[in-house]
Amino acid sequence: MTPVTPPTEADWDKAVAALADRTEVVLACHVNPDADAVGSMLALALALRARGVRVLPSFSAPFVLADSLAGLPGVDLLVAPQTLPERPELLVTLDTGSADRLGSLAGLVDSAAEVLVVDHHASNTRFGSLHLVDPAAAATAVLVEELIGRLGVPLDADVAACLYAGLVTDTGSFRFAATTPETHELAARLLRTGIRHDLITRRLLDTHPAGWLGMVGAALARTRLEPAAADGLGLVWTETRLAELTAAGLGPDQAESLIDLVRTAAEAEVAVVCKEAPSGGWTVSMRSKGRIDVSAAAVSLGGGGHRFAAGFSSADDLDTTIAAVRAALATAPRLPG
Repeated sequence: MTPVTPPTEADWDKAVAALADRTEVVLACHVNPDADAVGSMLALALALRARGVRVLPSFSAPFVLADSLAGLPGVDLLVAPQTLPERPELLVTLDTGSADRLGSLAGLVDSAAEVLVVDHHASNTRFGSLHLVDPAAAATAVLVEELIGRLGVPLDADVAACLYAGLVTDTGSFRFAATTPETHELAARLLRTGIRHDLITRRLLDTHPAGWLGMVGAALARTRLEPAAADGLGLVWTETRLAELTAAGLGPDQAESLIDLVRTAAEAEVAVVCKEAPSGGWTVSMRSKGRIDVSAAAVSLGGGGHRFAAGFSSADDLDTTIAAVRAALATAPRLPG
């Protein structure tokens, strides 16, 4: 995997020029978007609209926003993916490491006159024609905040709320290793706009239907600990079942936070949650505590992500999928402890 270098001043200038010259911009983020993807996209959409630009933010089917994200400012700007122009003058992708992660919107990468990629995934494939990609950024929201500033749009509470949603989730409430002094300085700037960070965080991270508790209990009861995996660093993993989610009246997005509980096992360096996919197979989330590059493991399995948080999709059965994870972890790069 070729290392991705941070944006240069020339990269920033090209991105600003591309956005400054447009009267209409299509924005897209990855399938089944999380808070950083949606928050970054809506923040930029709101900023561009303030400049008089017609904005068309969207994401691939299933075009359903998680309940935790439905309260973000700017959700009224979202347009169904099938209504987007076939040949946009400018497509901006947010928090998307590769074109295929755009799902049904991937074809726009080829048909758009210009494609600006704003992302912080180490596994970014450098698709598109313009790039603001920085794996050292704690969230894509970090890059979007700087881009908005360079466009001359002042932060207001709506834009700040969207950016804060991406920042607080991708840093694990400022607990993950990518959090820096600059991350906290950005959070302070966002808070100065008057946003209710407590309410934003509560809706994003601390609010679930009661049925979620039973689903989590069942998944945690199935947890397997493999101390010998990853050359003795340890693997802990479990899976979620569609039938359990359906019985509890839960959508697939309600399984996303389970990984944060599984990763607390003291005996394992790597945590994995395999989520049964509606179309068959599994969507796999991987987390490292800092000694294994799970992004490299995920890339070898057709996915991507960050050094400490990554994932991939598998069409195989559960046993085959976990066997592939074990093999990938055995050869994944080790990081300084």
